[in-house]
Amino acid sequence: MKFTHFATGLRSLGIGLAAALLLTAPSAKAADKGLIGVAMPTKSVLRWINDGNFMKKELESRGYRVDLQTAEDDIPNQLAQIENMITKGAKVLVIASIDGTTLSDVLQKAADKGVKVIAYDRLINGSKNVDFYATFDNFQVGVLQAQSLETALKLKEGKGPYNIELFGGSPDDNNAYFFYNGAMSVLQPYIDKKKLVVKSGQMGMDKVGTQGWVGANAQARMDNLLSAYYGKARVDAVLAPNDGLAIGVLSSLKGVGYGSKDQPFPYVTGQDCEVPSIKSIIRGEQYSSIFKDTRALAKVASDMVDAMLSGKTVPVNDTKTYNNKVKIVPSYLLKPLPVDKSNYKRILVDSGYISEAQLKQ
Repeated sequence: MKFTHFATGLRSLGIGLAAALLLTAPSAKAADKGLIGVAMPTKSVLRWINDGNFMKKELESRGYRVDLQTAEDDIPNQLAQIENMITKGAKVLVIASIDGTTLSDVLQKAADKGVKVIAYDRLINGSKNVDFYATFDNFQVGVLQAQSLETALKLKEGKGPYNIELFGGSPDDNNAYFFYNGAMSVLQPYIDKKKLVVKSGQMGMDKVGTQGWVGANAQARMDNLLSAYYGKARVDAVLAPNDGLAIGVLSSLKGVGYGSKDQPFPYVTGQDCEVPSIKSIIRGEQYSSIFKDTRALAKVASDMVDAMLSGKTVPVNDTKTYNNKVKIVPSYLLKPLPVDKSNYKRILVDSGYISEAQLKQ
C-alpha cells in the first residue's frame, strides 16, 4: 500500500511539473522578425484585394508584422502611407504603385534610413532606390491575349478579314505598355496583311489607353466606337487588357444587341481571372482571361524579403528587361497562363484559386 501511495504521489508530482513547465515554456509562436510595409493601389479592382491579403498572410506566416495599406488610387494618399511605414520602422517596403513615376522622393527617404524596396507587379520608374521587382512576364501576358484571338478567329488558317478594336490599360501604369506591345507583336502582322481591320483606326497607347483602368471609361469608349464606326458592320474581336475593362466593353456591346443568336458576342480578352469574368466566360460572353497566380507572386516577394534581411542571395531570373529609366531593376518573372471555357476548372478551381461555390453565387 505504501508503495502504491508513493507511486501515486510521483505521478501527481510529474503531472504538476509538466503543467508548470508548460506554463513557463516559451511560446511556440515564431519570433518577431520586424515590420514590413505593403502598399497596394486600390480596392476597386478585386485582384489588388487578393494581392494584399496574400502578401499579409504569407509574410505573417514567416514571423513578420505587416502594415498593409491601400491608397484607393489617390497618389498623395499612397505617398503619405509609405512615409508613415518608414516612420513606423518598416525594414522593407513592398509597393504596388498607383503611378510608377511619383515615388522618387519618398523612396530616397526610405534609402536614407536603410529601408529596402521591392516593386510589386508594377515597376517603379525614375528612382535608383528600387532594389528588386517581383512580377509576371507582362509582355507574355499580351502575347497570350492576342494568341487567344488568333486561335478563336483561325487567323493562322488564313481566315479573315475581321474587324477588331484595341483597348489599352492606364497610361500611368508601366505594365500597360508591356501588355499592349506583347499583344501587338502577334496582331500587327495580321493588321498589315488586312486580315484584321481596326475600323476606328485607333492604335497606339496614346489613342487606346484607359485612364485608371476604369471599366466605365472602357464602356464609354466602346459606345463611341460602335456609334461612329459600326452602324452596319460587326465587331469580331476586342483586345481588352484586363477583366474590368472587358466587363465594360461587354456592357456596351450588350447595349446595342450583341449576345443574341443572330448577333453573337465578339471574342473579348481579359486578365486576372476575376470571379465575375470567369462567370462571364462560362456564360459564353467574355472569351478568355489570363491567370496570374497572386499566391505565387506573394511567395516570391516574401522570398525576396527573407533573402534581403538575412543577407542571402535574392532570387531573380531577369536582369536585362526592366529599365526604370535610372537602372536595370533585378526582377523575378512568373509565368502567366491563358484561361478560357475549356480549361478554367483545371487551372482555377482545381488549384483552389476559385471555388465552385464562388462561381455559383
